[in-house]
Amino acid sequence: MYKPTAIVTGGAGFLGSHLCDKLLLEGFKVIAVDNLLTGSLNNISNLFGNENFSFVKHDVTNYIFIPGRVDFILHFASPASPIDYLKFPIQTLKVGSLGTHKALGLAKEKKARFLLASTSEVYGDPSIHPQSEDYWGNVNPIGPRGVYDEAKRFAEALTMAYNRYHGVDTRIVRIFNTYGPRMRLDDGRALPAFVGQALRGEDLTVFGDGSQTRSFCYVSDLVDGIFKLLMSNEIEPVNIGNPAEITIKQFAEEVLKITGSSSKIIYTELPVDDPKVRQPNIEKAKTILGWSPLVDRQKGLGITIEYFKKKI
Repeated sequence: MYKPTAIVTGGAGFLGSHLCDKLLLEGFKVIAVDNLLTGSLNNISNLFGNENFSFVKHDVTNYIFIPGRVDFILHFASPASPIDYLKFPIQTLKVGSLGTHKALGLAKEKKARFLLASTSEVYGDPSIHPQSEDYWGNVNPIGPRGVYDEAKRFAEALTMAYNRYHGVDTRIVRIFNTYGPRMRLDDGRALPAFVGQALRGEDLTVFGDGSQTRSFCYVSDLVDGIFKLLMSNEIEPVNIGNPAEITIKQFAEEVLKITGSSSKIIYTELPVDDPKVRQPNIEKAKTILGWSPLVDRQKGLGITIEYFKKKI
């Protein structure tokens, strides 16, 4: 029986590795491609004995050569956390532009379906709430976060251009805040930062007054939504995220309660262009994909905290 072959760029990253697991479970052959700038082989170490899995260490901003038939390409290569894209601004811009160009070129050559991992950051600091796919965003192109936001906005434009002018079969997922096992404790995002600080007995650092909001989606829900989008006929962007919104201050308090930590919350300066609100409108995903998140935050946090306990 023929097994379709899928390439996952950024396959050794947090989301990429979970996607590799999902695709293998669904009966695919999977080729993970990663230069390990922010990814880790530890994330895919469980797959190296699987005959349907292979790993290629490669920087996708260079020409990508994969012999044989390829049916699907999922482009997840990119630094994704603020600490990473601020540390690697040029690499972030290059993988969003050159890397997307090379991955789309491979999809065109192989006549493969292409899925772009975009982000809620294309909405910037939004002037509408919650954010739906028809909102064009409010992004500062020259601010420190612009290297990530604009890389993804360019990647979306390039993906649609390849669809319209080269006939490449494309999909675009806009990913909202996601969490779960395999996140790095030091990746700079609120959830691993708070959990790490709570487990180490350190004060939890909240930016600004903590009134800014986020919506956290557990990784298994996100991957399920991405797979449903990959298998759908929808070519325009689709939000995948959990609309359960919470302020950062409330979230810090929730982490303290679940971990049983006696740490305190301290406040520091808000980063430049930090979004004040973030909540996905997922009506399109519900209607077109029949998808909505299943794992509530308390359950997902419990699983994630147990994972981080082993790391600490």
